[in-house]
Amino acid sequence: MSLFQYMINNSSRIAARALEHLFIASSALLLAMLVAIPIGILLTRYERIAKIVLGIGNIIMTIPSLALLAFMLPVLGIGNKPAIAALFLYALMPIMRNTYTGINKVQPSLIECARGMGMTDFQVLYSIELPLALSIILAGIRTTFVILIGWATLAAFIGGGGLGQLIWAGLNNINYNLILSGAIPAAGLALLADLMLGQLEHLLTPRGIRKKQSKE
Repeated sequence: MSLFQYMINNSSRIAARALEHLFIASSALLLAMLVAIPIGILLTRYERIAKIVLGIGNIIMTIPSLALLAFMLPVLGIGNKPAIAALFLYALMPIMRNTYTGINKVQPSLIECARGMGMTDFQVLYSIELPLALSIILAGIRTTFVILIGWATLAAFIGGGGLGQLIWAGLNNINYNLILSGAIPAAGLALLADLMLGQLEHLLTPRGIRKKQSKE
């Protein structure tokens, strides 16, 4: 049986696993955004601890993915929860670093002008810093989500769901159609996520910054 025919015959199973795969990666990304963006903002206000926190994030990124998943098992058991927790930890660093870098790149003269006009710290952050740093923050989120979709296939090794289950089952049975039925949709989800977030990044980037980037 050809791969195309095999995927057509098992389309409902593949679609269910793809949705579960997307749920795992999206949950980890959203949790990471809720934590990493505020921390990244705080680090720009407390530069003394920025290097320490970013250093800890770098250490987490060096832990092999399977090892990190294994560390989660005694705490959260098997299934999707430890997979989401591990991916959440991996997602923290790039989003936090891009938030920190993006805000620090805002010209100090703009901030001084805003404060000279009587704007509060929150108003400066909301009206000046975040809009100007948005393109860099979104770039970090975009890259992170694509990576998470790839790493989410490892959830199957600890009893989680997603397209990794198809790949793992195919490896156990030496069924290449089954392996590709998990690998191809996973790659497709990553490409689709990159395309959609790329468009969102373009739309939300201020026009002046887009013109400057196009000239560069």
